[in-house]
Amino acid sequence: MHSSTLLAPVLLLTSVSALPSPATLSTESEPLPLIIWHGLGDNYAADGLAAVAELASETNPGTFVYQIRLDEDAGSDRTATFFGNTTDQIAQVCADLASHPILSTAPAVNALGFSQGGQFLRGFIERCNVPPVRNLVTFGSQHNGIAEFQACGATDWLCKGAMALLRTNTWSNYVQSHLVPAQYYRSCNTSTGEPTEEYLEHSNFLADINNERAIKNETYAKNLASLEKFVMYLFEDDTTVIPKASGWFAQVTNLTSGVVEPLRNRTIYKEDWIGLKKLDEKGGLVFKETEGGHMQLTDKVLIDVFKTYYGPVHGKSKELTVQKEGGQIEL
Repeated sequence: MHSSTLLAPVLLLTSVSALPSPATLSTESEPLPLIIWHGLGDNYAADGLAAVAELASETNPGTFVYQIRLDEDAGSDRTATFFGNTTDQIAQVCADLASHPILSTAPAVNALGFSQGGQFLRGFIERCNVPPVRNLVTFGSQHNGIAEFQACGATDWLCKGAMALLRTNTWSNYVQSHLVPAQYYRSCNTSTGEPTEEYLEHSNFLADINNERAIKNETYAKNLASLEKFVMYLFEDDTTVIPKASGWFAQVTNLTSGVVEPLRNRTIYKEDWIGLKKLDEKGGLVFKETEGGHMQLTDKVLIDVFKTYYGPVHGKSKELTVQKEGGQIEL
């Protein structure tokens, strides 16, 4: 575990996967392409992510794996996990994937999100979803936001600089448009767990993508409900994401007492603000838990995910609705 990162999966695996020819991609004979979005403090070219791609290809031969990146330079891609406007970043990814020579011609793709990459992939699905995502799996993601910022490692100056800015004025326009973790921070009433007015007014990313404001974006609900499966993994011993129940869209009404309001009891589900209820009613919403701390994964867990949710699609794939808008793996 790299203690120098905040909510950060830093994968410590090696090697890369073989890439199939674009002409061989077929829902009947080959697995769908897999897109991966890494977490805070990581970069798309990291050895560990390459090893995950190799594992995906070994489990489902012929899988084309694409590591989402915000810059071709690995160092700049890591910096973008701390500093940047998530609205602009997701728009960039939407454009990149829609124009990718292989992904843009695929009938659909599968998606894997590590930590903050999970809610960003959900943002991609809700806001554009081109190419359409069939199955989304997230590990330790902050779907209902975070209530506390975590400490950085002693020598991680990039993280320290970001956290210093975060704690000055979380709801300023500057912080909300420049500091990535601030954009999925969710301040709540300490007794009820309901979001504060300043969060609803100023949140650049999470309040929008969760449709928490008075005016709802129907496209978000339609696109997310178009998934076949949305699988959310929590880590049993996660002390990095606070509250860890955020990974299941649960709301902690009181951090001190730890009282948790499950997703199905919440208004976001009952009124189906983002399509979770519709997805659940067709059997597409899956809640999973795995051992270990934040982003500590075994290859056994990943292989099970690859086999269960990312295997070849036999027969004609269903048409997906797209509403376009504007050993141990230690992570």
